[in-house]
Amino acid sequence: MTAAISAPPAIERPAHRDGNVLRWLSAYTASMIGDSVYFVALSWAATRSGSPAQAGLVLAAGSLPRAVLMLGGGVIADRFGPRRVVIGSDAVRCAVILAVAVLLLVTAPGIWLLVLVALVFGAVDALFLPSVGALPARITAPGQLGRVQGMRGFAQRVATVTAAPVGGLAVAMGGPAAGFGVAGVLFAVSLALLMAVCVRELVPDEEPGTDDSAWRQLVDGLRYIRGHRVLAPLLLVAAVTELGFAGPANIGVVLLADQRGWGAAGMAWIIGGFGVGAGAAALLLAVRGRLPRAGAVQSWGVVAGSIALGAIAFVPSVGAAAVAGLCVGLCTGLGGALIGAMLQTVTEPAYLGRVTSVATLFTVGIAPLSFPVVGAAIGAWGVEPVFAASAAVSAAGGVLGLCSRPLRRAELPR
Repeated sequence: MTAAISAPPAIERPAHRDGNVLRWLSAYTASMIGDSVYFVALSWAATRSGSPAQAGLVLAAGSLPRAVLMLGGGVIADRFGPRRVVIGSDAVRCAVILAVAVLLLVTAPGIWLLVLVALVFGAVDALFLPSVGALPARITAPGQLGRVQGMRGFAQRVATVTAAPVGGLAVAMGGPAAGFGVAGVLFAVSLALLMAVCVRELVPDEEPGTDDSAWRQLVDGLRYIRGHRVLAPLLLVAAVTELGFAGPANIGVVLLADQRGWGAAGMAWIIGGFGVGAGAAALLLAVRGRLPRAGAVQSWGVVAGSIALGAIAFVPSVGAAAVAGLCVGLCTGLGGALIGAMLQTVTEPAYLGRVTSVATLFTVGIAPLSFPVVGAAIGAWGVEPVFAASAAVSAAGGVLGLCSRPLRRAELPR
């Protein structure tokens, strides 16, 4: 099946002045804050309902269907259109979370009910994430996609800063029921905004054949990625970089601060450095809209950010570690935003859902598997060698990008 997009508007409107883009961005931000508030409420409900091991089971349960079903979610997004899928999945998330909030008001659910909620939420997330990621190319012109990715990255930082106090305050004032209620309201706001977003839908040139099954579409999507001169190395860079980066940036920083005696405050300074740097990088791309030689810049950004990541374990003070964290966020944040923008611009629209699902699978499905490995390795060998090895893996992603001539010479559209 081939596909085309209906003609874009004659006048290219800057993304930061486009009400349609701003509605999508607001919906995405509300959804991200809702996700985090939901996780806070689920964590608290799990710890109040069972043992620490059972609480860990609840928190891990959602990641399994999300990872297993993510590629299928990309197929569904391309098959039925991302707008339809994202609205339907957001509606289900809203209904499930509000139902749990009501249930918590009238009874104390057992641990297995919470596991079921986590499984359902993870399965619906596998539909929502590829679809919401496939929307930017359908709501703005190609020349604005770099700016949209910068705006999206900045919104992620705003959501990260906002979500924890909102979720904590809700749970503190009304328990898990209030936390789930706030998350459900945020999902409802996201749903209302998404329904108001105008999308240029794909128009098929021909009807799908009888053998155009979901499995066939998945295989076609993976084959498309493998044969693409820019997309294949781009996704390889993203996967390898995230595999090396995720463990140290999450569990590694916690263990480092504990072993050095820097405490929670030291950990907060380092993580804050990450966030400020990544937010500044996203804001830079949002303001400029385009950087020349985007393919080379993102690869060099990954290499520089990886070196700074390794340096965190070797610097002598919290202040120096926070500065290194700032460099990590600035370099890898810029690289990540450019990867997202190039992914949107080089992918044929008919494949955007499947390509987005593969990219998302690396970040939310595969990379978190490194957390226990990194934790065990730090316990066995200490923070310095583990941070150095992880930084080398992350930097290898950038080196792979620099070794690919098509990716190195890739540009964002004007």
